[in-house]
Amino acid sequence: MTKTALITGITGQDGAYLAQLLLSKGYEVHGLARRSSTADVNTMRLKWLGIEDDVRIVDGDITDLSGLTRTMRDVRPDEVYNLAAQSFVKSSWQQPILTSNVTGIGVTNVLEALRLEVPGARFYQASSSEMYGLIQEPMQSETTPFHPRSPYAVAKAYGHWITVNYRESFGLHASSGILFNHESPLRGIEFVTRKVTDAVARIKMGLARELRLGNIDARRDWGHSRDYVRAMWLMLQQGEPDDYVVATGRTTTVRDMCRIAFEHVGLKMDDHLVIDPDLFRPAEVEILLGNPAKAKAKLGWEATISLEEMIREMVDADLARHAAVGR
Repeated sequence: MTKTALITGITGQDGAYLAQLLLSKGYEVHGLARRSSTADVNTMRLKWLGIEDDVRIVDGDITDLSGLTRTMRDVRPDEVYNLAAQSFVKSSWQQPILTSNVTGIGVTNVLEALRLEVPGARFYQASSSEMYGLIQEPMQSETTPFHPRSPYAVAKAYGHWITVNYRESFGLHASSGILFNHESPLRGIEFVTRKVTDAVARIKMGLARELRLGNIDARRDWGHSRDYVRAMWLMLQQGEPDDYVVATGRTTTVRDMCRIAFEHVGLKMDDHLVIDPDLFRPAEVEILLGNPAKAKAKLGWEATISLEEMIREMVDADLARHAAVGR
């Protein structure tokens, strides 16, 4: 029997890869997307994966409870994946109210619409390692206390706990994935990994001379989005809902990530990297390192794509993009 999935944020990196995964498993996939005059740009990730015509886009916004309720009633999903958010940490200081409404309260709207219309559906919430912030333990697990350090992280913490609350209050099959940094060629240009790989590609092709970054000594646990969406799906296949850290268990500095990208194209990082004090965060998260032991033991999940493989794939994709534009 064909399962139906509803993905909010389907036009983002994770939404596109998740849609591809679910389609490969025979799902009927619906994606919630805000109506925009730049609709063609918004679906570029689905086009890049060759699945644009295979998903059903539904107009909607997670800040609109009435619209979400109608969508749940019309689609009748078996599984709901809430990936929609204002997800850029830096912007959350400039837009704290928007971030709170979308990334925080928006989760409540999706859960409430699900509870009212399809209470038997299984729900996934995209939580974030940014919730740990000023870390309380060297390696963060599901039991590590949160200390968020940005409006984005605070909003994500709210979304995480309201998911737990709806699970405990109403018996929903609602799970959260506390995902550590995960990237891919579909990552937005504003995020540091893609900013680096795009700049390296442009420098290699003679289109730029420098890469400007802030705190390059910050350490992150980076994985590939393709691996991480598989964990999302596995969570909703379990008999009981739960929360899981999804991470590689390896941490790397931004500096070393940059070095991997530059070396891939035969360039020296120090010849092109410029440190810009204006790019430092108001409150920095110095290190994040996830403990994926629970996901491995209960879901049978582990990362399969290394940081080095991922960065090289991203650089190659950006080289191909710029070459195509120059034709």
